[in-house]
Amino acid sequence: MIHVLFVCLGNICRSPMAEAMFRKRVEDEGLSEHFVIDSAGIGGWHQGNPPHEGTRKLLDEKGISYEGITARQIMEKDITTYDYILAMDAENVGALRSIAGYGKHHFIGRLLDFVEDDDRDDVPDPYYTGNFEEVHELIKTGIDRFLTYVKKENDL
Repeated sequence: MIHVLFVCLGNICRSPMAEAMFRKRVEDEGLSEHFVIDSAGIGGWHQGNPPHEGTRKLLDEKGISYEGITARQIMEKDITTYDYILAMDAENVGALRSIAGYGKHHFIGRLLDFVEDDDRDDVPDPYYTGNFEEVHELIKTGIDRFLTYVKKENDL
């Protein structure tokens, strides 16, 4: 099993959007049995809440289910459980590396690290910008490239 965790600041906008979109993409390719997919936030302010209204609206428009996705804060055990921890921005990566310390962990990086032909590194937070469509497009490109990478690395 390939364990993938998407992380943003509060786990209500970007990371639940990425989780829902990646689940759908993996399902569409018939690869669900190979993956465990989740999302978490650096902070626990929204713990137990559903995704942000803007995220839900966009996912509804795209026909992507977010059923069962609720905000949670990242836990120390996530660092060693997940093979790929994909953060939405550099601040998230810094916080994750602080949590990880020097212990054993797998890949911790930005989702857009897998998009080499784009000069953007971070997925902007639509909680502040309101631009959920831009975020969706960046995440879509990121998960497409990430899935291509993972399929190659794992002979899927």
